[in-house]
Amino acid sequence: MSKWEKLIRRIQSLPKDVRFEELQKILETYGYEMQGAGSGSSHFTFRKKGCAPITIPKKDPIKRAYVEQVRDVIESEENK
Repeated sequence: MSKWEKLIRRIQSLPKDVRFEELQKILETYGYEMQGAGSGSSHFTFRKKGCAPITIPKKDPIKRAYVEQVRDVIESEENK
């Protein structure tokens, strides 16, 4: 199993210790572009044409709600 497959399976299992960089890698691989946080903010927004933006705070570990959003992206991309 490749590193990518392991990462995808890990996110799909909704672990409690997900790092920002792991979610960033998945979203950017699926074509999302990261836009930097504004001054004083720790939140980054990922945008892809035709998709709703996803905003994630850069604070480890990432809360489950944000991991669920990325899991939904994975599922929608795999169903294409």
